[in-house]
Amino acid sequence: MQNRRALTIGMVSLVTFAAFEAVAVTAAMPTVARALDGLALYGFTFGGPLATSVVAMVLAGGWADRQGPARPTLVGVALFCLGLLVAGLAPEMWTLVAGRLVQGFGGGLFTVAAYVVVGRAYPNEQHPRIFSAFAAAWVLPAVVGPTVAGVIVEHLGWRWVFLLVAIASVPATLMIWPQVRTIGGEPAAAAVNRRVPWAVGAAVSLCLLYFGGQRIDLLALVYLGVGLAGVVFCAPRLLPRGTFTAARGLPSVVLLRGLAGAAFVQTDVFIPLLLTRERGLSPTLAGLTLTTGALCWSAGSWVQARQAQRLATAARLRLGLIAIAVGVVSALLLILPSVPVAVVLAGWSIGGFGMGLAYPTMSSLVLSLSAPGTQGANSSALQVGDALLTTTVLAVGGSLFALLVDTPAGYLAAFTVALVPALLGIWVAGSTTPPQPLVHEGEGHDPDGVPEQIDVVERHPEHQPRGEAVRG
Repeated sequence: MQNRRALTIGMVSLVTFAAFEAVAVTAAMPTVARALDGLALYGFTFGGPLATSVVAMVLAGGWADRQGPARPTLVGVALFCLGLLVAGLAPEMWTLVAGRLVQGFGGGLFTVAAYVVVGRAYPNEQHPRIFSAFAAAWVLPAVVGPTVAGVIVEHLGWRWVFLLVAIASVPATLMIWPQVRTIGGEPAAAAVNRRVPWAVGAAVSLCLLYFGGQRIDLLALVYLGVGLAGVVFCAPRLLPRGTFTAARGLPSVVLLRGLAGAAFVQTDVFIPLLLTRERGLSPTLAGLTLTTGALCWSAGSWVQARQAQRLATAARLRLGLIAIAVGVVSALLLILPSVPVAVVLAGWSIGGFGMGLAYPTMSSLVLSLSAPGTQGANSSALQVGDALLTTTVLAVGGSLFALLVDTPAGYLAAFTVALVPALLGIWVAGSTTPPQPLVHEGEGHDPDGVPEQIDVVERHPEHQPRGEAVRG
C-alpha cells in the first residue's frame, strides 16, 4: 500500500508537470518566437510534438505489452526532459523545434506506459479513482498556468518555462521507479510492430493538416487535401478494426474518446476568441470560462470515481456526451448578440462536467476490455485515435473559420464542426460495452501486436476474477 501511494503521487506529479508545460508553453510561445526570430515556425512548434507523439504511442503500446511499462516509462520521461532542456537552451528557433519534437515523442511514450502501469499495478475497482486523479492533475495548471508562465517569463526569462519542468520531473520519476520496474510484460504479446510506418504517415499528415489550418490561401487546400487523405489512409491501420463503424466494445470506446476530445477542444479554442473579439471581454475574463470548465471537469471526474457503481457505463458515457453537446450549443447561442455571456459560462461548465464523467470512464473501460498482453496496444489505440480525430476536427474547423473570419458565419462554422462529433458520440456511447462475454485466450492478435478482431481480444468485465469487476 505504501509503495502504491508513492507510485500514485509520483505519477500524478508527472501528469501535473506535463499539463503545466502544455499550458505554460502556449502562453510563453509568442515571446519565444519573437526572441528567436521564428514566427514562421510558430505553428510547427505545436503541430510537431503532436505528430511525433503519435509515432511514440504506437511504439509504446507493443513495447509495454511485451516487456512491461518500465522501459517505455523511463525512456519516455528521459526524452521528455531532454526535449525540454534542448528547447530551454535553444540558440535559435529550429533548435527549439527539434527539442519540442523530442519532447512530444517522450510524452507519447510515457502517456501509453502510464495506462499500462495503472492496468497492472492497481486492482480494477481503483482504476476510476486513478484516472480521476490524472484528470484533476490538469486543473491547477489550467487555472494558474498562464499566470505563472507570465511571471516566469517576466522575471526569470522564457527559457525557465522549459527548464523548470525538466528539473521537477526528476524526483517524481525517482518516486515511481521502484514500483514500475517490478511490473513485467506478457509473454503472449506479439513481438513485431509493423504499424510504425503507418504512424509516421499519420504524423506527417497531421502536420500538413495543422499547417493547412493556419493558412487562408490556395496552398491551404493542398495541405488540407493531402493531410486528410493521409489520415484517412493511415488511421484504419493504427486503430482496432471496426473503429470507424462503431463496432461494439473496444472499437467504439476508441472512437468515442476521439469524438469527445474533438468536440471539447474545438469549442475550447474558439470560446475565448469569440468573447474577446466580439463581446469585448478582457483575456482574463474570457479565460474565466475555460477555467470554470476545467474545474467542472475535475468535479465530473470526482463524481464518476465515487458514484460509478450507481450508473451503468454506457449510460454514464452517454450522459457525458450529452453534457458536452450542451456546452457546444451554449457557445453557438453566444453568436447571437442578445444572448448574455452567462449562458456560455453555465453551458461550458456543464460541458466540462461531461468530460469529467466520460474521459476517466473510457480510460478505465479500455483496460477492463483488454485481454492479457493487449493493455499497451489498446491504450495506444485510445490515445492515437484521440490525437487523430482532435487534430482533424481542429484543422477543418480552423480552416472554415479562417475562410469566413469576417462574418458571423465563421463562428457558426467553427462551433457546428464541434457539435457534429458531440452528437455522434451520444449515439456511439451505446456501443461501448460488448453484448456478451467474449474471451478466447491465446487468439486475437495480428502479427503487428494490435488487436484486429474485437470478438477475440476483449475481456468482458463479468469474466474478471472476483473482486476486480469494473464498477458501472
